[in-house]
Amino acid sequence: MNKKIISVINQKGGVGKTTTVINLAAGLSMKGKKILVIDLDPQGNATTGLGLPNTENSEQTIYSVLNGNKKISEVIKSTKFENLYLVSSNVDLSGLEVETAGDSRRAFKLKDELAAILNDSVAFYDYILIDCPPSLSLLTIMALVASDELVVPLQTEFFALEGLTQLMKTIERIKSNLNPSLDIRGILLTMYDKRNKLSGQVEAEARNYFKEKVYQTVVPRNVRLSEAPSHGVPVLLYDKTCPGSKSYFTFTDEFLNQDKLVVSAA
Repeated sequence: MNKKIISVINQKGGVGKTTTVINLAAGLSMKGKKILVIDLDPQGNATTGLGLPNTENSEQTIYSVLNGNKKISEVIKSTKFENLYLVSSNVDLSGLEVETAGDSRRAFKLKDELAAILNDSVAFYDYILIDCPPSLSLLTIMALVASDELVVPLQTEFFALEGLTQLMKTIERIKSNLNPSLDIRGILLTMYDKRNKLSGQVEAEARNYFKEKVYQTVVPRNVRLSEAPSHGVPVLLYDKTCPGSKSYFTFTDEFLNQDKLVVSAA
């Protein structure tokens, strides 16, 4: 079984999670892979970053799937990009935790819904990418329970690794209780500034500690990366030649090579 459901996760905000989801999805879809992005953040940034509104009625969002009103197949939307599909989010999602308080199986809701898609040969996706909210909340737990693997964007700044230890503890808890096969696929260093000595130190520390789990690709600080979402397009299409795009193209290749290696090792 190919590991298909991948959450991009870090409980710290502003580390490049959504940017990574959008551009990895775009990079994979440009290589002919069929991708489904699930926006699991009430802020809905992956939704707007892929050119769709995050203000529309909740009936057509991930919220209505997780509260039991819709099947996930009913709320999948096409984007303006070939091979790239989206389950959008909006602010209503933030109420889910309180509304489902009485449901003992709620942590499995997303997993159960995704199982239905994965078993449907018509709605075949090569990868399902989940954009997690910047917190260790119920939504994040749902994503961890549903995922095969995790990609962790790590901002190369002071305190970055402290935040990571907290996330690791949560991942270990989920593994021992709810999802034993969960794995970290890789750690992606983001917002890298080569003029800043600290970026280099954080990189060295991360590579020293997580070894080959840290991707070779590092994503630089880049103005075009932060401009692209306001135009509703991935940076790979907004400005193909900027340093941010180049790094996400390289990252896409590195990501795909991980599966090639697994297949050849099997």
